Amino acid sequence: MREERRLGNDEYQFETYHAECLKSGDEFKGEWTVYRTSTFMEGVVEEDGAFPRFKKEEYVRKVVTCGKKIMLDAPPGGFEFRLDGERIVHQERLAEAYDFEEDGEWEEVIAAAKAAAEEGGGGEEVVGKSYAPKQTSSFDFRGPAGVMCVGNCYTVSDAIPLRGEKEEHNFDGPFYEMRSEIGIQYKRMRYRVKWDYRVKANAKEEETPALHLHSMIVCRETRERWPRHKSGRNVDDSISEKLFGAPGAQGGLFDKPPVGSEEQASQYMLLDLEGGATVLFPHKIDQDPEAHGGFGWVQTLDWSPGRIRYQADKKIRGGKEVRGLRTLELSEIEAADVDKWRPNDSGTDMRQ
Repeated sequence: MREERRLGNDEYQFETYHAECLKSGDEFKGEWTVYRTSTFMEGVVEEDGAFPRFKKEEYVRKVVTCGKKIMLDAPPGGFEFRLDGERIVHQERLAEAYDFEEDGEWEEVIAAAKAAAEEGGGGEEVVGKSYAPKQTSSFDFRGPAGVMCVGNCYTVSDAIPLRGEKEEHNFDGPFYEMRSEIGIQYKRMRYRVKWDYRVKANAKEEETPALHLHSMIVCRETRERWPRHKSGRNVDDSISEKLFGAPGAQGGLFDKPPVGSEEQASQYMLLDLEGGATVLFPHKIDQDPEAHGGFGWVQTLDWSPGRIRYQADKKIRGGKEVRGLRTLELSEIEAADVDKWRPNDSGTDMRQ
C-alpha cells in the first residue's frame, strides 16, 4: 500500500511538472544572462576562502526552450505501471530567424551569436547543457535525483560522477560536475536560475573533492513570445518591469534559510538580480560526509513578479548524497505585507 501511494505521488509530480511548469510542452522565449566565476578563469589566482568574483557576459543569449513528453517502446512483459513508459525531454536552443516576428531583429541576434561563438563564448557550451535527467521519468521525482515541483515553482538537477559511468537511478556521488536549477512560474512569465558546479582540475584525484561554482545563468522568459516584445501593436511594459526592473527583492530575502555553522555560512553568496529577485547559494559545496557535521546545503530564489512574492528554497543533502533533495519549500506572501510578516527566526527550517 505504501509503495502504491509513492507511485501515485510520482505520477502526480510528473504530470504536474509537465502541465504546470512546462505548460504541456509550449515554447518559452527568453533572454539568458551568464555570470562566470573567477575560480575557473585562466590566469586568475584566488586566495583560500575568498569569495569568487563574477564576470557578467555582455552577450545576452536569446533562447527558445520547451519540455515535451515522449513514449518509450515497451519492453517484453510491458511496463510496471502507467507512467513507466513516459519520459520528459527538455529542449533548449539558440533562437533562429523564424522565432522572431519583428523585421530585422533576428539579423542582429544571429550576428551577435556568431560573433560570440568565434570568441569562444558561444551558445554551444551554455545552451543545451543538461540540468535535468536526459529523459526525466516519474521515478526521478522521489528526491534523490534532485527533481521536484511544488505550487508554481520547481527544481531539477543533473550530475556527472567523479568515477565510473552514470547509472540510471543511481544518484550518489562524489561528483565531478553537478548542475542545479530553480524556476518560478507566474502567469506568462518564468524566472529561472541555473548553477553549474565543478571540481577543480588539481583536485580530481582527491577522494571527495569539493565542488566550486563555475557559472550561473539567469533566464528571463515568457510563454510563446519574447519578454521584451517590440511590436507597436502589443508592448507589455509590465512584463519587462517584472523581469528586467530594479535589482533585488525588497528588504532582502523574505525568509532566511538555515546555512549551518559560521564556517559553512562563509561558503555562501547573496546576489541581487534585475527583475526584483535575490538569490542565495553556496559558491563551494563540500562532498566529504564529515564536513560541517553532515549538514546539507540550500539554494534560494526570491522573486516578486506581481501581487504575490515567492521564495523557493531547495535544500539538498550533504556528503555523497549532495544531489539528493531534502525538501523544496515555497513561501507565498502578499508583496505589500512582506515587512509585516517577515520571519525573525534567524533561519530555521519550515515545520514539516
